[in-house]
Amino acid sequence: MWQRMQTLYLALATGLMAAMLFSLKAVVPGADGDFVQEIKYTAYVPYVILMIVIVLLDFLALTAFRFRVFQMRTAVLAAIITLALQAWIAVDYFTADDSLVFRLTAVFPIVAFIFDLLAARGIASDIMVAESVNHLRTKKKNRK
Repeated sequence: MWQRMQTLYLALATGLMAAMLFSLKAVVPGADGDFVQEIKYTAYVPYVILMIVIVLLDFLALTAFRFRVFQMRTAVLAAIITLALQAWIAVDYFTADDSLVFRLTAVFPIVAFIFDLLAARGIASDIMVAESVNHLRTKKKNRK
């Protein structure tokens, strides 16, 4: 399981999205440099729901290594939902007040999206290799 690169990609994507559940989205700095208000992702319920769904899908793809097609589809679905979350955060960023300072965690979904796509690509290549080996076996078997 851990020998494959896509397993590492899925683990990183899962870790990034799980870290978002416990991190800050933005802060409002005060006049003296202190933070007046801290805004977490968990303060907004739809964010929490999307992040939990993404973490569950990534974890499911991570553990379903024996079922490659299902694993690939789950990784792609997680990537699509992650991209939607990133778009939602981008809309919040561009419509927010100027006093609001977003944290670095606001770009975690796009990094997780890239990791999910790389994992899906690796899984697809594994599927192709398995099919070609199976094709060669059946061809060799039919010659006898």
